[in-house]
Amino acid sequence: MNKDRRGLFLNFFLLFLGFSLLTRLTLLVMAWPELDGGLWGLLKVFAAGLLYDCAAFSYAGAALAVYLLLLPERIYAAAWHRLFVYGLFLAAAFLMAINLAAEYEVFYEFGGRYNFIAVDYLVYTNEVVGNIRESYNLSVVLPLVAALAGGTLWLFGRRLAFSFAAPLSLRRRLLCALPALAVPLLCFFLLDGRLARVSKNEYANEVAMNGLYSFGSAFLNNELPYDKFYASMDLSGAFKKLRAALAAPSAAFTGDGFDIARKIEPRGPLKKLNVVVLVEESLSGEYLAAFGAAKGEGTLPNIDALAGRSLFFRRFYAAGTRTVRGLEALTLSIPPLPGTSLVKRPDNAGFFSWGSVMRDLGYANKFIYGGYGYFDNMNAFYAGNGFGIVDRANFSKQEISFANVWGVCDGDLLARTLKEADADFAAKKPFFYMVMTTTNHRPFTYPDGKIDIPSSGMSRKGAMKYSDYAIGEFLAAAAKKPWFKDTVFVITADHCANSAGKSEIPVRNYHIPLLVYSPAHIRPAVVETLSAQADLAPTLLGLLNVPYESRFFGRDMLDGRPEGRAFLSTFQKIALLKDGRLAVLGPKKYLKTYQWDEAAQALTGSADDKALEDEAVSFYQGANYVYKQRLNRLKKQ
Repeated sequence: MNKDRRGLFLNFFLLFLGFSLLTRLTLLVMAWPELDGGLWGLLKVFAAGLLYDCAAFSYAGAALAVYLLLLPERIYAAAWHRLFVYGLFLAAAFLMAINLAAEYEVFYEFGGRYNFIAVDYLVYTNEVVGNIRESYNLSVVLPLVAALAGGTLWLFGRRLAFSFAAPLSLRRRLLCALPALAVPLLCFFLLDGRLARVSKNEYANEVAMNGLYSFGSAFLNNELPYDKFYASMDLSGAFKKLRAALAAPSAAFTGDGFDIARKIEPRGPLKKLNVVVLVEESLSGEYLAAFGAAKGEGTLPNIDALAGRSLFFRRFYAAGTRTVRGLEALTLSIPPLPGTSLVKRPDNAGFFSWGSVMRDLGYANKFIYGGYGYFDNMNAFYAGNGFGIVDRANFSKQEISFANVWGVCDGDLLARTLKEADADFAAKKPFFYMVMTTTNHRPFTYPDGKIDIPSSGMSRKGAMKYSDYAIGEFLAAAAKKPWFKDTVFVITADHCANSAGKSEIPVRNYHIPLLVYSPAHIRPAVVETLSAQADLAPTLLGLLNVPYESRFFGRDMLDGRPEGRAFLSTFQKIALLKDGRLAVLGPKKYLKTYQWDEAAQALTGSADDKALEDEAVSFYQGANYVYKQRLNRLKKQ
């Protein structure tokens, strides 16, 4: 045991390794039912884990090494400095214990370590702190965390005392500091996340990673240059395949070979109907009776009943696992590019979008949200793309019966939507609303007395049932309005409630409902065409028989063409689902194809499908080129 300041460095290192191991063991127990690979698989998990734990510590360790190098011996040995070190050690232990609790919750919610979601949330401390306060019993959690930190200090107390027993010369301090400074540089330039991919099982890979290392990686890679990191082909070849995939009997290309602009001919006379799109927070397809949910539970009675009276799309998929991914796909009809959503990127105004088409037709466009729309940059995105904004800041006190940190309850949100529709109808303006709900989000609280599940239980089932209740009340009230007959109501989701899975793209966790309801204008039917969020805008515009010049990557799901396709994504992985195959693209030019058994809702093995791989590359490389060259921007008048 070192009796000088080298021992102090070692003790902080052991503290970090100890909590990292405890965190990994905790996550291992959580993931155990989903793991495979036996003893050899576990050895690889822990070996990779040790590597990334050391790498994660090296950055803080470098700062500690500099401190211990420069601190004079008389200050290092002073009594007050010893107390400072004990306090610093206790604080570090407390933060590591907090991190353990946080990683437990993140793994429980998302099936993985920290990722870009955690980075995004750093900006929105009010929502994050409020969500923690309303979702978790901090009066129990914090004392447990403090007790764990205190016990750790007691356990290391004697070792810490030894580290002040002997001096260390400046020369020897320098010799110790040099490798401590070199390691993080080597890790930064030579190490990435690939060595944590010890298995085909994504749960094992996440357990092998270190959460703080994963957080830092996400922070540094918020946008990944497609051309540098992802599989590509000759650009002219990519656009040739892309244009072939987008070709349709009703579409005539108007641009050159590196453009996707095409004139869309309608199937009949224009129907200038109102459109209200309800984007339900975390509404997974698995919760609907039509997709196998137990009817006896009655969680979504209104939506289940509405499915039989609507144009019901049974094979509809979300673009990603975040709200902004869903809104991006629904609004811009573009595949999800690697990194953060376009909603959150700078210079994201003036796109060709569903909203721009409706605005040119004279519609009143509005983005209506129950929370504060500065969150995730939603207000700026929609305001810059032709929408008026109605968010929590626009609600009077009389309009709010219940609210939590994420926003007003869905009932209040939809009541305000009715008011907006009344006002636009009185002004003789057709309206197009994108309405984003919040109730089905942790902490899952809502007004008591509306359903038979108390809000205090903080259950997702209760939140879903209340959201369904609010939709039922909204449609019943809308049916009494003079504008109801000429309105199309769309009910879908931003993403699923669960994003975790064994595979790198767990397809079943992207399956969401899509219902299009308008009793006077749309005949109920079931649509079996494979489709995704990017397809909604061209499909609705097709239903309204709108003639327009399109720059959408989505397709009209009702145009009679054969089997469709779906765009899926995580943060770094992007994929194309089609014909029982899934092509996955990732950093370092990664490209792999799997078989997808839709009946079993599972990937059943790898598959060689060069045609699908090329089509996937053409879509994503083409989308990246169109975005980077701003070819999907509106022409200045």
